[in-house]
Amino acid sequence: MNKSFMALLIASAIAAGKAEAQPKTFIGRSQPKIENRALTPELLWAMGRIGGADVAPDGNSIVYNVSYYSVAENKSHTVIYSQNADGSNEKLLTTAKSSEVAPQYIANGTRIAYLGLDEEGNMQIWSMALDGSDRKQLSNEAEGVDDFKFSPDEKKVILVKTIKYGKRTSDIYPDLDKSSGRVIDNLMHRHWDEWVESIPHSYVADFDGNAIKNSTDILNGEPYECPMKPFGGIEQLAWSPDSKTIAYTCRKLEGKDYACSTDADIYLYDVESKATKNICKGEGYKRPSVDYTESLKNQKVNDRSYTGNVVSGFLLSGYDTNPAFSPDGKYIAWQSMERDGYESDINRLLIMDLSTGKIQQLAQSLDTPVDSYAWSADSKTIYFVATWHGTTHIYSVNLKDNVKQITDGQYDYSSVQLCGKKLLCGRHSICDSHDLYLIDPAGKKPVVQLTHENQYFRNNIDWGTCEPLWSKTVDGKDLLSWIILPPNFDPNKKYPTLLFCEGGPQSPVSQFWSYRWNFMMMASQGYIVVAPNRRGLPGFGKKWLEEISENYGGKCMDDYLSAIDHAVQSLPYVDKDRLGCVGASFGGYSVYWLAGHHDKRFKAFIAHDGIFNMEQQYLETEEMWFANWDMGGAYWNGHPKTFENSPHRFVDKWDTPILCIQGEKDYRIVTSQAMSAFNAAQLRGIPSQFLVFPDENHWVLKPQNGILWQRTFFAWLDKWVKNPSKNN
Repeated sequence: MNKSFMALLIASAIAAGKAEAQPKTFIGRSQPKIENRALTPELLWAMGRIGGADVAPDGNSIVYNVSYYSVAENKSHTVIYSQNADGSNEKLLTTAKSSEVAPQYIANGTRIAYLGLDEEGNMQIWSMALDGSDRKQLSNEAEGVDDFKFSPDEKKVILVKTIKYGKRTSDIYPDLDKSSGRVIDNLMHRHWDEWVESIPHSYVADFDGNAIKNSTDILNGEPYECPMKPFGGIEQLAWSPDSKTIAYTCRKLEGKDYACSTDADIYLYDVESKATKNICKGEGYKRPSVDYTESLKNQKVNDRSYTGNVVSGFLLSGYDTNPAFSPDGKYIAWQSMERDGYESDINRLLIMDLSTGKIQQLAQSLDTPVDSYAWSADSKTIYFVATWHGTTHIYSVNLKDNVKQITDGQYDYSSVQLCGKKLLCGRHSICDSHDLYLIDPAGKKPVVQLTHENQYFRNNIDWGTCEPLWSKTVDGKDLLSWIILPPNFDPNKKYPTLLFCEGGPQSPVSQFWSYRWNFMMMASQGYIVVAPNRRGLPGFGKKWLEEISENYGGKCMDDYLSAIDHAVQSLPYVDKDRLGCVGASFGGYSVYWLAGHHDKRFKAFIAHDGIFNMEQQYLETEEMWFANWDMGGAYWNGHPKTFENSPHRFVDKWDTPILCIQGEKDYRIVTSQAMSAFNAAQLRGIPSQFLVFPDENHWVLKPQNGILWQRTFFAWLDKWVKNPSKNN
């Protein structure tokens, strides 16, 4: 369930630009009154959120998105800024009430293309001068444009558009055009937070410098997503340097196959001939027959001996995504997961020699997934992002597979791209919100901060600190926890303390910055936070990562308990009589499970969108590959280790107040899970509360809902953890 956060930011920004979401007033950067130098939920929502960025061809300037929120209007707004690549001359380019997003330099860096609304309320591609003037509408697509990418010669452009998928009731029975019913005959009828009635398709269109015309569907009407939902974006498509070929990512499956398989491939589309080639499957490949109620781990679909499943010695059965041609056109790189059905498999960095078809894996020595990456200008090096031991940094690797770490420190770098002879990167930490930085590829010059989006808040709020704490697990392994301390911390005092349980389930507890699960917010309310990198997280090797699959209630739960026990024993300021436990998604599962196994350690629990009943979850979720891999297949095929550890089986041992939170548009972990947990607690006479959002998905994205989430969260903790004596 770990997905790209930056892709979500772009998707959210585009959605915010739809006509129905327009705010009444311009929402921009603000400096609200700050009382007592304290971080509050309202201040958190007042901060700007930096999104995607682009670099001018000469590397001397950048253009980027920032999103702002209005709690009063309950809406967001995204604007475009530019500045010099040394951090000077920041300029707001867009001042419309509607959002304008996805800025890209065109015309040799003399203009900026972006997405904005037309008179019909549809997103179209526009261009403007570098100072924001002289705006011109370039596209006029009836269905609007969701994203775009110009070819290197700027004679063509890729358009991502939304098209209709499947039949509506009115298509089957035209006389029932007002019926709200849906007739469903296959799986994946809904995904993430929507009923699947439309999908993205990618088109290639002509551009003469003034207008975009003659768009052609590169999938030729095929019923598949490109980019892939729910989080894929324009990073899943790439132009060759000669502008003759488009590489795109696609999982050409439907229904049950789509719901149960992660087998996405990289395709090369010849713009002139319209011919398409799959570079991830050998000739004569035929998808093997599999039993989707059994785990795919040992089935033939992942067998290296299966004809056509291996290319140049590499098994390419899982997610193959995010292609990028080398600047000299000799290679294509992409991220590749080896095994079908395992969405948290190690992301390998592969390159193919386009003249020979030979594939090479780079950065093999790291034993951790490779994330965002970029080619060097001379095509001899790739810069990439990877997580190790709770921090995410920039690395380089040459074609001889020599890896070098470029950045260090207690930070997370989230993206990397060339900026002249340097690298433009996004960076944040538990203590700092996201900004853009300039990095020396040789690692010899200091890192330069370019944007200071939330400097007002940094200057006028007292911030907590974050420290690493290593401890031993029950089986003698090393376990890293982040310890977040309150502002104006006094080591001689005793503090209420929260055990944070990570989601994913295989997402790192790194130096991430969140606008809801924000550790600084928790610390500002007077809590210490213990955030362990328990079993099942990347950044500690493949073996550590995979110990969670089919073993949800196993050593990963032991890790949580040993981490909080070690904190109590080794940190004198942790109050053992005021402990709370909180988490979302798999963290919510963890909370429900620990509620039945904590031996009275905790005074209160909070579970957000967590799995309560594993058997229920197996048949309720939408992405069946996840359930099959992590649970080991269907419960009726005999997988007692997984399903016997379902939290609902231990409700008889629940004895502690619990808050259950759920979004009703969450189709990944549906509302019945939290409702069942709350009802069970109520029936057992356990103090409990149910916070439900009819219009939110797996996350809480609307400003007023976010404020309500924070207020309910801390009211519960203050009542049962911070001041437990008042309830006796």
